[in-house]
Amino acid sequence: QVQLVESGGGLVQAGGSLRLSCAASGTFFSINYMAWYRRAPGKQRELVAGITSAGSTHYADSVKGRFAISRDTYVNTVYLQMNSLKPEDTAVYYCKADFIPAPSDFWGQGTQVTVSS
Repeated sequence: QVQLVESGGGLVQAGGSLRLSCAASGTFFSINYMAWYRRAPGKQRELVAGITSAGSTHYADSVKGRFAISRDTYVNTVYLQMNSLKPEDTAVYYCKADFIPAPSDFWGQGTQVTVSS
């Protein structure tokens, strides 16, 4: 059994920064791909950023240059550094991980990020 626990969300003013963390625990060999998604009120869930086991990253166009995803393999944790936050970044942010051997496509419970104007 595995678990993902997100932390670091909160309320911040526009232009501010937050750092989200997602720690994986449980029984698994390794983690392949990890990613952050978000769901804003009234909108569909969208990919924010992802990182492979080799360290390759990709970002949604809306966050490029402002957000940075990273991971620490030794503590099975993925981070999302969010800078220059905008009100439109307000959403519940979810961590996703593909565990090896299983399960793939496993989700955390989410953490709320609210950016005030």
